[in-house]
Amino acid sequence: MAQAQISTPSQLLTFEEYQNYQGEAGIRYELFRGQLIPMATPSGLHTNICEFLVYQFQRYFARKNLFWVAKTDAGVRTEFDSSRIPDVIGCSQNLWERVCDRPGAGILDFEEVPLLVVEVVSDNWRQDYIRKRAEYALIEVPEYWIVDPERHRVWVLTNPESEDSYDRVEFRAEHRIQSAQLPDLALSVAQVLAPPLVEELIKQEATERQDLQQQLAAERQKSERLADQLRQLESEKGIP
Repeated sequence: MAQAQISTPSQLLTFEEYQNYQGEAGIRYELFRGQLIPMATPSGLHTNICEFLVYQFQRYFARKNLFWVAKTDAGVRTEFDSSRIPDVIGCSQNLWERVCDRPGAGILDFEEVPLLVVEVVSDNWRQDYIRKRAEYALIEVPEYWIVDPERHRVWVLTNPESEDSYDRVEFRAEHRIQSAQLPDLALSVAQVLAPPLVEELIKQEATERQDLQQQLAAERQKSERLADQLRQLESEKGIP
């Protein structure tokens, strides 16, 4: 995610002050070593990608009966006075409930490390590829995705303890993304970079569910008719 260039307070903030900071309406801020960094409004494609990933992750968690959650706009503390807002995070349900029980901004503190972080690259690509990569490796986020619509690729970074601050695997449009945290996730790079609207996917699922219910109802009626016919035949033959 790119940063916006607008005026912010000149004084440095502590992490605790940042948790309760109320800035300009409609602007989200990251904290980097005490300095507020305003975030730009995302593009429509950027928003669609994030919503699509959250939707796919949530379906995966439900299918696998995992007590995980996928969230946007959640903070992740990366240094003493630094906190990032990844585009998407995946973490345990218990961890997220603990965050919700605290006052202030919804931020995962030290020792509350997400299992998965996703950044969708915007104008300031160096932040996602270099700076945030180092920060997420520092707190040992197990898996970090860099989704890059401009370069038509997705990087999946694992093993934050490696010499290069993560081992990297690159996936192109024709590839299916391979995730260590979500090993059976059936998701291609092409789907992620040009996602359908989540609203349309929900409608499609509702239609398929309705069609299935109608099919089951028809099968049930057919079975009941056959049972009635069998009872009629048995009655005519005098079978008790």
